[in-house]
Amino acid sequence: MAAFNLTPSDPSTFLLTGIPGLEAAQVWISIPFSMFYIIGLLGNVMLLSVVGKEQTLHKPMYLLLCMLALTDIATPTFIMPKALCIFWFNLKDITVAGCLTQMFFLHMVSVMHSSTLVTMAFDCYVAICNPLRYGTILSNAQIAKLGLVGLIRAVLFILPLPLLLSQQPFCANRIIPHTQCEHIAVVKMACGDITVSRIYGLVLMFVVMGFDLTLIALSYILIIRAILRISSKKAHQKALNTCTVHICVMLTYYAPGLFSNLTHRFSQGITPHIHIILADLYLLLPPMLNPIIYGVKTKELRDKVTPSPKGPVTYPKCTSDLTPKTPLQEIKDLLTKKKKRVIYKFRAGTM
Repeated sequence: MAAFNLTPSDPSTFLLTGIPGLEAAQVWISIPFSMFYIIGLLGNVMLLSVVGKEQTLHKPMYLLLCMLALTDIATPTFIMPKALCIFWFNLKDITVAGCLTQMFFLHMVSVMHSSTLVTMAFDCYVAICNPLRYGTILSNAQIAKLGLVGLIRAVLFILPLPLLLSQQPFCANRIIPHTQCEHIAVVKMACGDITVSRIYGLVLMFVVMGFDLTLIALSYILIIRAILRISSKKAHQKALNTCTVHICVMLTYYAPGLFSNLTHRFSQGITPHIHIILADLYLLLPPMLNPIIYGVKTKELRDKVTPSPKGPVTYPKCTSDLTPKTPLQEIKDLLTKKKKRVIYKFRAGTM
């Protein structure tokens, strides 16, 4: 068993060591990791179930939440089964093909997740800055198309990573000090010229995150500018609430992701187990936090998950305007009313 832990018995396999330096504590570390995974899985499945059952939630905003939930389910599912096999049963071997496959899907879903966050920022921008055209700019069909574009982008960007590595010869010492087949960790196992792989991986990280963060920042700058032009304090509060939710979700994703990637590539002063724990938490915490953040902050979702103790409220069919509205819908209504008043005054010649 000791020899098995030190070197792969099959030249077509890698060994994932888990968390170097903390081997004795890995069983205990697996407990919070498993809790994060289970809580995230249950929360996201519940979100998908609620949106799927409720016809009133079949709207662009909630379709985007479903897309986010799907990526939040997929991301930890690609790493947790193997990580738990390492922690609990000391099953560390993984085939080269299996490792490259895990790497592809893991990074592809991460890019897809980033694309979804960009689309959500655009949805928020249109709802607040151009509410009169929201229905024509962002319909359910348009959201589906944007989701498909995000998927194609993710596949095209990430596919070269495993393809480049599959052409490389790997060294005899195929021990990956990690719980997962992260790109930079697998690159270090290659014995050939890895310049292209390293540069492509680094450029890809900055292009995807840089481009997406720029679009998100631009959306929120325009949103804040639109909010400052509104005299209604209620609209200000609703808009700030909505923006705060989105910003919290984005910070839980981008901040640890950038920190983990940059320290893994450039920092030599941080011990390996810190790198690995950060990388794992980056993939486990956002999927757990996202359904909690949206469930707490979005009134319509909260009402569906935790109905009033007095029993379900029934609304007359002729009074659909009494249906509970999300903060984003209320902001749109306030802005729409303000624009209509301006148009009315202009036509009446009072401006």
